Amino acid sequence: MLRKRQIALIFLSVFLAVFAVGCKKEPPPPPPPPPPPTAAPPAPARPTVSLTAEPSSIESGKSATLKWSSTGATSASINQGIGDVRTSGSREVFPTQTTTYTITVKGQGGEATASSQVTVRTPPPPPPPQQPTATLSDLLSRVRDAYFDYDSNDIRADAESTLRSNAGTLNDIFRQIPDARVVVEGHCDERGTNEYNLALGDRRATAAREFLMNQGVSGSKLTTISYGEERAQCSESDESCWQRNRRAHFSPAQ
Repeated sequence: MLRKRQIALIFLSVFLAVFAVGCKKEPPPPPPPPPPPTAAPPAPARPTVSLTAEPSSIESGKSATLKWSSTGATSASINQGIGDVRTSGSREVFPTQTTTYTITVKGQGGEATASSQVTVRTPPPPPPPQQPTATLSDLLSRVRDAYFDYDSNDIRADAESTLRSNAGTLNDIFRQIPDARVVVEGHCDERGTNEYNLALGDRRATAAREFLMNQGVSGSKLTTISYGEERAQCSESDESCWQRNRRAHFSPAQ
């Protein structure tokens, strides 16, 4: 009887053990690992821009061409009243004075600028019109006649004053025209023979030339000739006319 009870207890223990094993629940599986964090998108690149002017130096009234290019830009504008432009392109400009042009571009990455200067040159003024070169005849119009008394080749007081002034004028003329040569002419009034008046005219021309040489005028630039009564200033037979004809006159050498 005891043995049967022991056997029953063994069976009961085994049954309870098997029942306990069968009723035990499986543990839940571990949760999946979290997904890796998503990488942030890269920041937009900052735009770039370049601007050139061709040519960079112009004369007033001429034109220059602006050329530009950019990267990463969505809009562009140029100062000096040009305004919005394409992000790359060119534009002809007509500045009236030296001008600096600046382009500004914008994009998702910010903005950028570039500048270029166009120098406007003012053309030099035209040369003044050349004054006509004065001829020796023109310049000798400033040289006055020296007058003589009747039948005389002496240099009187008024003739001395005239010849001193003429000396300065002649030296000035010779500086302006280095190869100029001047003839001192001797003249007489109508009284007397032709032969006598030719000789008297020669003495008057020689006296005037020597006086000028004493005043510093080069003798190599002065020659003499006598016309006697042949080239009278006037033809009246009175003292006023005769006085005008008694003279030393100055003319260009041929």
